[in-house]
Amino acid sequence: MFDFLESGQYDVLGAFWVTVQLTFYSAIGSLIWGTVLAAMRVSPVPLMRTFGTVYVHVVRNTPLTVIVMAASLGLFQTLGITLTGSDDFEVIGFRLAVLSLIAYHATFVCEALRSGINTVPVGQAEAARALGLNFSQVLSLIVLPQAFRAVVTPLANVLIALTKNTTVAAAIGVAEAALLMKEMIETESDAIFLVSAMFAFGFVVLTLPTGMLLGWVSKRVAVKR
Repeated sequence: MFDFLESGQYDVLGAFWVTVQLTFYSAIGSLIWGTVLAAMRVSPVPLMRTFGTVYVHVVRNTPLTVIVMAASLGLFQTLGITLTGSDDFEVIGFRLAVLSLIAYHATFVCEALRSGINTVPVGQAEAARALGLNFSQVLSLIVLPQAFRAVVTPLANVLIALTKNTTVAAAIGVAEAALLMKEMIETESDAIFLVSAMFAFGFVVLTLPTGMLLGWVSKRVAVKR
């Protein structure tokens, strides 16, 4: 039953390592872009508020698979944008997948942060403005530090969802865990349940410790009201 694993024919650890890399780079990008979007949504500039609102509503309600395929077919195949100087299809697919995951999950980061911003007492921002601080200073020095502390748990949920959603990258040929699982199911049809259980366990190993760790962090940094 385990012959296909012992033979070394399938690089399971390598596939999960690609999944980890997708998660890592996409999580960082989503956090940065999501923070920018949250700042836009609470900005006093109407144009920025409109852009942030429209972007979040449109992208969040678009299936991730559509966004990934649009990046591959639109950016790469139609416009020739590779995001790299290399002609390696795997590198191009990986970067397009990261871009798609960032574009999609940043909307959830934005909404989580916006809910955290709403928990900060208005009086603190008013006091900061009375001291002469501008909007950017109030947001970065007063509001966002408290907002981040209030939304660690929602951000953890976004990270867990992001980890699981990396499987969509298989649609454009990124050699991550889901693509390898598909290949193994096709070639090892007699061990379909074992293959499925193995990959399910792999994702549990990736997501469960993350949720537990960030849950502990949330309790430690929670703002006492």
